[in-house]
Amino acid sequence: MHSSTDRINEKLHTLSARQIQEVERFIESLQEWHAGREDVATAAAISAPAFEKVWSNPEDEAYDAL
Repeated sequence: MHSSTDRINEKLHTLSARQIQEVERFIESLQEWHAGREDVATAAAISAPAFEKVWSNPEDEAYDAL
């Protein structure tokens, strides 16, 4: 059984130079998108304790039921 890398390589060998460039741009956009998602997750994790202090208070308990 071929690994996914082998299958992708086989398909890449059938593409034109222009198509290869498109694939490269697509891969780069995926990498950028995932890096951005990781940044958002990190920022959310870092800010969670600060938001917890602000949001968890007796005055706002009425809003918890909404």
